[in-house]
Amino acid sequence: MNSEMILSIAEKGVMTTLIVSGPLLAIALIVGLVVSIFQATTQIQEQTLAFIPKIAAVLFALILFGPWMLSKMLAFTQDIFANLNHFVG
Repeated sequence: MNSEMILSIAEKGVMTTLIVSGPLLAIALIVGLVVSIFQATTQIQEQTLAFIPKIAAVLFALILFGPWMLSKMLAFTQDIFANLNHFVG
C-alpha cells in the first residue's frame, strides 16, 4: 500500500462526507438565513428563534434525503470492503 492509495481513499472519504452532508447543511443555512432576515425586518432579537425552524427543516430533509444518503454511504463502505485485500496485502 503506497501513499497514492492512501490519498485516494482519503479523497473518496472526504468527498463522500461532503456529498452526504451537503444537502442538510445547505438547507440549514438557507433556513437560518431566512429566519435571520425575518428577525432583522421585525426587530425580534430572540436568540433561540432560529433553532426550531432549523431543526424542523433538517429533520424534513433527513427524511427526504435519507435513503439517498444511505445508499451513498453504503456504496463507499462496500467499495472499501471489496478492496480490503489490496489495502492489507
